[in-house]
Amino acid sequence: MKKIKSDFLAGFGATCIITCLAYLQAFTSENLWLMAPFGATAVLVFGLPDSPLARAKNVIFGHLITTAIGLVFLYFFGVTPITLGVATGLGIFSMLITKTTHPPAGANPILVMMTHQTWFFLINPVLIGAVSIVVVAHFYNRLRKINILNNIS
Repeated sequence: MKKIKSDFLAGFGATCIITCLAYLQAFTSENLWLMAPFGATAVLVFGLPDSPLARAKNVIFGHLITTAIGLVFLYFFGVTPITLGVATGLGIFSMLITKTTHPPAGANPILVMMTHQTWFFLINPVLIGAVSIVVVAHFYNRLRKINILNNIS
């Protein structure tokens, strides 16, 4: 029963942050606040918060690095099957070499290039969204560790 409650709380935490970002997007239609890789990020930061892949540094810099690579390829090399592959591979290499590996961020170069994003995408949704997820997850997981959320029946 304890495992089910813990899993439920992880899902609830993810629900909270994704819902908040979705509402921000709904009320400010000119700004993006969400991107699909954030769903996978939520799995790690709420479901496996002790994983090295869920560290704040990995979440934030993994998303920033791979998005920047996607933008560079989009604007300087264009979108072709080879540039999609090379940008993704370079993103993975860059996360590994900088010790900021965050698997959901591996999708960012593809997302950026396929949707023809602007440089502002690096700030919003990537930086603001990643920081928001990390901050909410940090406080939420602290509450879980000190059993405030676990004591709710």
